[in-house]
This record gives sequence, structure tokens and C-alpha cells, in this order.
Amino acid sequence: MQITTRLEFDAGHRIPNHKSQCRNLHGHRYALEITLSGDIISQENASENGMVMDFSDVKKIAKKSVVDVWDHAFLVFKEDKSVLDFLNSLPNHKTVIFPTVPTAENMAAEAYRILKSEYKDTYGNRLRLERVRLYETPNSWADALS
Repeated sequence: MQITTRLEFDAGHRIPNHKSQCRNLHGHRYALEITLSGDIISQENASENGMVMDFSDVKKIAKKSVVDVWDHAFLVFKEDKSVLDFLNSLPNHKTVIFPTVPTAENMAAEAYRILKSEYKDTYGNRLRLERVRLYETPNSWADALS
């Protein structure tokens, strides 16, 4: 069985060497979908009985590990020195330094990397992170798969 939940956040970024507008500082309303697979839990009197995982728990983990960290932040590539210098000059600015250029593809891969160890097989139901889908716009997204 697979389940999917969706969370949204706002963040800024830029693609330093992009041939078009994306080389400029800009932002998006991102959507993050997390898909898990596993057996349906069959444990009498357990709150999660009949579920793969409680959606509220799926969201709580993704919110703590990714969404709250990236929301209303500027995601900047660690080698983008001029932008890093600029952001560091702003008092109390929320900046997230990315190991790669923060494209939708790299952000999906990074979210997958972060979340993969967060979803635990607590009930012996073979719980597994299958996919992280990151929407950069309503019509454009990237999938990081297991």
C-alpha cells in the first residue's frame, strides 16, 4: 500500500549560471509530497490500526526536518559567494546553505536524503520512503525516488 501527503512552503533561491531569469534572486510557493509504502498496520487498539502511517505523523516529521527549515528561507548554493555575502549582511536573515545548486531536482534529492532515515518501521509493516516530489510551480516538479 502507498500513501502520500502534501505540505507547502515559500522559499527563495537562484540558479547562478542559468541562461534565463532564474539566475536572478526570486522565490516560489513550493509543494512537497511524501509517498510512503508499507503494509497496513493490523494491531488491535493501536491508534494507527488500519493505516500505513498516520498522516499527522508523516506531516510532523516532514515539517520538522524539511519544511520548517526551508520555509521563508533563501536557499543558496554554498559556492554562490556573492549572494552568501549579501545574505550574511542582512541581520537575522534565514539562509539555508545548500550543498548543490538549489534546483527543483536537487531540492527533491536533498529532501529525500534528509527524510529517508526519519520514517521508521515502528510497527514492522515494512515502512519505506518511496518518493519525494517537489513542485516548484503547479505545473513543474521533480521526483526523487527510492
